[in-house]
Amino acid sequence: MKNYFSSNFKLGILGGGQLGRMLLAETQKLDIHTSILESNKNAPCAEICNTFVVGNLLDFDAVYNFGKTVDLLTIEIENVNLDALDKLESEGLTIFPKPKDLRIIQSKAVQKKFYKAHQIPTAEFSHYSNLSELQQGYKNASIELPFVWKAARFGYDGNGVKIVRTIENLENLPNVECITEKLIPFKNELAVVVARNANGEVKTYPVVEMEFHPEANQVEYVICPARIDVKVAEKARKLALKVVSDLDFVGLLAVEMFQTEDNKVLVNEVAPRPHNSGHYSIEASYTNQFEQHLRSILNLPLGNTDSKVAGIMVNLVGEEGFSGDVIYKNIEDILKIDGVTPHIYGKKETRPFRKMGHVTIVNKDIEVAREIAQTVKETIRVVSK
Repeated sequence: MKNYFSSNFKLGILGGGQLGRMLLAETQKLDIHTSILESNKNAPCAEICNTFVVGNLLDFDAVYNFGKTVDLLTIEIENVNLDALDKLESEGLTIFPKPKDLRIIQSKAVQKKFYKAHQIPTAEFSHYSNLSELQQGYKNASIELPFVWKAARFGYDGNGVKIVRTIENLENLPNVECITEKLIPFKNELAVVVARNANGEVKTYPVVEMEFHPEANQVEYVICPARIDVKVAEKARKLALKVVSDLDFVGLLAVEMFQTEDNKVLVNEVAPRPHNSGHYSIEASYTNQFEQHLRSILNLPLGNTDSKVAGIMVNLVGEEGFSGDVIYKNIEDILKIDGVTPHIYGKKETRPFRKMGHVTIVNKDIEVAREIAQTVKETIRVVSK
């Protein structure tokens, strides 16, 4: 086995946001030299990694030149220059997730076509190259209102997703490549985080359920274990494993799904990295998702994905009406509650709905944990000076 620990080995990460910051907590535990490439010089990772390089993740030269300085390359955001990754891989650099998988996942249109080609159940969809093509599709009655509109590229945290209910909604959409999906009535939004290493060892975390903010289309709560029938949970787990197998994926893959009213499970989309739906694992699991990501990309034995205790994650997002230097109001009140752990991401400025941190609540009883999570959500406020 290669010596990764307390050695000259250099791990490179594309992206220096909060996911990178939480990944650095694990590289520091194992004394793995970690370099970060990130466009924002004040990013959450800037002050705590071994080497911080300022550069545009979508710029060929920035990504290629950074890749030449490391021994293995991974990501904490999927919107990166793939031509640079292809060239680096062709020259022998180990990159996980693989560039070929990122090509599929970067585009929601390509992703959906992959599901269809591999008989992976997903919502019915149509693909349009621009807004006028979409509007023509509506005029030709090939799509019907209401529907879900998704930008093919660069969507995250609810950005790039809209529910279109009226002609006015349709006319105000951005003029970009997109997909439309049939609006499906569903019981629950679920997710399964899957880890796979290069040896083919695979482990799944328990199925979680996600509760969303109605306006921002952001996750508000992640609940583990999901409060669903065991047969539905097993169906979701098997579906997530099929996605990982069909991609021949190495790394950590979060598979988001819908549970329909008649208990079918449909894949919504995937994220090829540690994910918001796995943050609860830092306090609640034997092996948290960030350590597991490291284990998988370094081809180490995978850790135990079982939960020690029920866990709920509450996202801390900037409150509406506040922008500027951040203040976490009433944080001392939630620290008085047993089983509550805040994580602050190191972003100095807040704005409405910006992800600023999260809070994990652990308890033996999932319903008690959910009540505490509600209290936490109603108590702490992310505001500005």
